[in-house]
Amino acid sequence: MTTLAELKARWAEAGVHTLVAQFTDIHGVAKGKFVPLAQLDALIERGAGFSGPSIWGTGLPRTGPRSEYYGRGDLATAAALPWMPGYARIACDGFVDGAPFDACPRQVLKRQTARLAERGWLLQAGIEPEFFLLERREQGYVPADDHDRLAKPSYDLKSLPRQREFLARLADGLTACGFAIEQIDHEDAHGQYEINYAHADALTSADRLMLFKMAGHAIADELGLVFSMMPKPFADQPGSGMHFHLSLWGTDGECCMFDGAPRELSDLGRHFVAGVLEHAPALCAIAAPTVNSYKRLSGSASITGTTWAPATIAHGPNNRTAMVRTLSGRFEWRLPDASANPYLALAGVIAAGLDGIERALEPPAACTDDLYEAAPAALAERGIERLPRTLDAAIDALERDDVVLEALGATLAAQFVDLKRREVADHARHVSTWELERYAAFF
Repeated sequence: MTTLAELKARWAEAGVHTLVAQFTDIHGVAKGKFVPLAQLDALIERGAGFSGPSIWGTGLPRTGPRSEYYGRGDLATAAALPWMPGYARIACDGFVDGAPFDACPRQVLKRQTARLAERGWLLQAGIEPEFFLLERREQGYVPADDHDRLAKPSYDLKSLPRQREFLARLADGLTACGFAIEQIDHEDAHGQYEINYAHADALTSADRLMLFKMAGHAIADELGLVFSMMPKPFADQPGSGMHFHLSLWGTDGECCMFDGAPRELSDLGRHFVAGVLEHAPALCAIAAPTVNSYKRLSGSASITGTTWAPATIAHGPNNRTAMVRTLSGRFEWRLPDASANPYLALAGVIAAGLDGIERALEPPAACTDDLYEAAPAALAERGIERLPRTLDAAIDALERDDVVLEALGATLAAQFVDLKRREVADHARHVSTWELERYAAFF
């Protein structure tokens, strides 16, 4: 095992002089400080200090010992940053008054992975982030590539090479940080891309997603671009999802959610998926956490013919129109969008899955048809419910769901609900360009 002294010496020799002590706020945004390499020991043992009430979602006071938030570095996450020569990132856990802070998103996830570990299980998660490359012009944000205009742009090998500098720098940088890049593609909207990399345990996957976002923003900024994980920037095109491929593994190294050949859901797997479906309305609040998220989940058509986002609470074998798509050896949770906090989303889905296991819940019948084509009345007859249509409705569902609330913890849950209610109110008061154009001279 590498000691702190050895790591400092190795980094110093490689030219690293500064640490990025990074934590994640309630919104899933990377925050932190630059810390000299010489302070590595202090960062690991005591942590970098921050003003607690200056961080979104802490609810910490302005005075007293609980006003100080410390980010303690997790040495297992240490990685030099190729896109920032001389700097190395260390993901931090939040501590307040000498104890783990219950409203730190990373601590929230660690509490849920500990529940799995108590049962001898480990959740593997492969996260697929979709994103847009935009430019800010006089008319607002637009796709960075003016020639990216196909009616069905998925997998376009004309526009994909035009962004190869950004994509190559991002892939090379992530590879140097230990990511196993699997593929890169142009997605189904103009200016939209996806980079896939190998799965890992839930905490590592969440840490990597935050590093992915940090790299995307930094590299795009250098190139004069805007890296965007906004769920739905363009009304007539698909939005950006952040699909989670999930599987539960035992201490024996065997996947325990699937069995048989082809590998289908085991009893344990069915119960887990049933729990995810049972708690879908509440999970929606943390997996689709913005007002804009519900434009992605609307189920409306797009220029490409589909949105690729679920609108109903359903599951089915290799069914991309369902919220849960079951595959051989894993299932894909298609609800989260690109704005989701990965720590909170994973904590919520673990809690929901464990509730399904503990109550031996059974999922409804699998859906093999195209749910986008089904009429609302037909779905209702089959007992298939819609996901919440607004952030306000999702927050209502969250407040009724003790399982998901308990997973978030009392402090974070209260802060989250308050922040999101204010977001809904701010949006309701805003007068949009659409409203002015429709109503200003109409009556």
